[in-house]
Amino acid sequence: MIIDRIFLKFILVGLVNTLFGSLIMFLLYNIAGCGYWFSSAANYIAGSVLSFFLNKYFTFNVKKWSFSMILAFALTVAVSYFAAYKAAKMILFALLRDHPQKIRDNAALFAGMCFFTGLNYVGQRFIVFPGKRRRSNDHVPKDP
Repeated sequence: MIIDRIFLKFILVGLVNTLFGSLIMFLLYNIAGCGYWFSSAANYIAGSVLSFFLNKYFTFNVKKWSFSMILAFALTVAVSYFAAYKAAKMILFALLRDHPQKIRDNAALFAGMCFFTGLNYVGQRFIVFPGKRRRSNDHVPKDP
């Protein structure tokens, strides 16, 4: 089942990352005057470091380390990022074509965050941190 205890932990970590990354992204875009791609990329570069450790240890309870895990994580984030933000920009720019650039960009940035969350969850759960998991209703203690 995709929506379970792991999903809820992922969403909690995502909320922390979203607050952290959104602050960075919107400050860079709206205050510092940085561009759409730079601002959104800064969000995911900074947030990805935090996300890797929180999801590895808290969400997916993974203790092992491997280069392939780090590579899979980085690729999952990169693919999810580019797919989500490209799709968001295309969709929102078409829907809001009569609105000012700043409104279209901010709407696309927000939609990109939402698209990214879904894509990234699927990638992290099934590619980066797969492995056997206890079912949420499986509370049988282990033998000593």
